[in-house]
Amino acid sequence: MGKNRLDKLFNQQKEEVLSIYITTGYPKIDSMPILVEALANLGVDFIEVGMPYSDPLADGDTIQYSSSIALKNGINLDKYFEQVQYVRSKVTIPLLFMGYFNQLLRVGIDAFLSKCVQSGIDGLILPDMPPELYEKKYKATFEKYDLSLSFLITPTTSDERIRLLDKLSTGFVYVVSTSSTTGNVTAFSDEQVQYFKRIKKLKLNNPTIIGFGISNREKFLIANKFTNGAIIGSSFIKALKHAQNIKTTTEEFVTKIKKG
Repeated sequence: MGKNRLDKLFNQQKEEVLSIYITTGYPKIDSMPILVEALANLGVDFIEVGMPYSDPLADGDTIQYSSSIALKNGINLDKYFEQVQYVRSKVTIPLLFMGYFNQLLRVGIDAFLSKCVQSGIDGLILPDMPPELYEKKYKATFEKYDLSLSFLITPTTSDERIRLLDKLSTGFVYVVSTSSTTGNVTAFSDEQVQYFKRIKKLKLNNPTIIGFGISNREKFLIANKFTNGAIIGSSFIKALKHAQNIKTTTEEFVTKIKKG
């Protein structure tokens, strides 16, 4: 590894990495390329480009809602890859496919990863990818295409298991801040902070990025004390729900996170 844009990002930048999640096809079917370009211009470091799925196990109500709207808007994998390829010609920041293992299985792992490379995706986040199956069956294919795969850890993941997931991850380890689904947390509890401290003490090989429940600058700054940065999803999707102009809303949102 080492060639793709995500590796380059973490080689150059070790802290305060800001990532934003967007649902492709939301709020309109063609919104994603506009949002990606706007976020890149605002200095966001990498983007999770979510592909809606009918059974999103890890997603809370907000992202499930955005996915249902996107699917009604007519988004599908072909349109997804077309839009990624279009926007890749305009931005240089890493773009990650956020979706589910079943989406890959339907297309075929090799064919799906080939589409990722052709369109300009740098890595994947697949909450339902079984680590042992990945190691045994698919790791070599991901390496062949130089695509990163970031595994998720939660407060209930044992240290031993975290070390295994760190060994298998490429790109970064996704530190899920809570054991619930996305978008439900209003403030970090003492238990969560202790969990972040535990992760920091483990001195993992990969960079660590906190996701789930990062909704404002204060929480972004707390995340940065313990990890390399944070991913913001649900609160950005909420901001887009009533946006009259998605570019203006995006600019206001990112500015609040970066500068308060």
